[in-house]
Amino acid sequence: SFWGKWYQNDILVSLTFHLFNLHGLIEHFHLDTMKLRRFLVMVQEDYHSQNPYHNAVHAADVTQAMHCYLKEPKLSKSLTPWDVLLSLIAAATHDLDHPGVNQPFLIKTNHYLATLYKNISVLENHHWRSAVGLLRESGLFAHMSSENRQLMESQIGALILATDISRQNEYLALFRTHLDRGDLCLEEAGHRHFILQMALKCADICNPCRTWELSKQWSEKVTEEFFHQGDVEKRYQLGVSPLCDRQSETIANIQIGFMTYLVEPLFAEWARFSNTRLSQTMLGHLGLNKASWKGLQRESSSGDDTDPAFEEMDSDVLPQETLLS
Repeated sequence: SFWGKWYQNDILVSLTFHLFNLHGLIEHFHLDTMKLRRFLVMVQEDYHSQNPYHNAVHAADVTQAMHCYLKEPKLSKSLTPWDVLLSLIAAATHDLDHPGVNQPFLIKTNHYLATLYKNISVLENHHWRSAVGLLRESGLFAHMSSENRQLMESQIGALILATDISRQNEYLALFRTHLDRGDLCLEEAGHRHFILQMALKCADICNPCRTWELSKQWSEKVTEEFFHQGDVEKRYQLGVSPLCDRQSETIANIQIGFMTYLVEPLFAEWARFSNTRLSQTMLGHLGLNKASWKGLQRESSSGDDTDPAFEEMDSDVLPQETLLS
């Protein structure tokens, strides 16, 4: 019922339209509100409501989180309306037309998308190209110069491609280097764009940084999606992907591994960049939620502390799209 209510309310359309208004983007870019609403309705409809996790509710959640990060003092005083526009569009479309399975699944089933994108950031490339298709179809920015439209499309692409979890270490290492050197200059468009990529990465995997009651529901949803993929892989004898075997995996193990190897390192660096009450609150929830999962893990006495599928994520090689992206 919790999820049903959200769907009935057209959450992604309402929220994104509200944020465009709130940030003054409709006025600033002279947007036709009917075209904007039509674009957002098309976006919402291109998410698969049957996906337990990668659906329009997740997109709305990420868009809401992105808005919160854009409002952080360090960012808000440097961002231009253009930056905010791209950030909100990228957040709303970052998982557009997600099939509910991960990249290894698409590759081993010889899916046409894997062939089209040569097995590289297959889903993220598809989300981006789908978003571009809807932007063009809606004519939302038809009044802009073709140069600006092209720039917009490529910059939205760079933001969405940054959500490929298999490239996490690459982005994190660069972020860490900038923070160690203290050389981030937000007056520079390139640096601002990089920070927006990091912000969208944070927004995409911030579920464990929310309250336990909310966080636990998201964890159950994503695990349901993983396990459904595993069931299909078993049925067709495709070999079960990491994290997708309901016989050998538990939500607690998956979540503890996810938090340890992906979420904590990312949000620790984000808090170095933007050391605010919001960042500290997120880290606080993260710590409490991890402790709660460890408590549940002990109750079910499943043994291991973290899921072995995440161990290799500490190295430079990450399984493509293993997780939420």
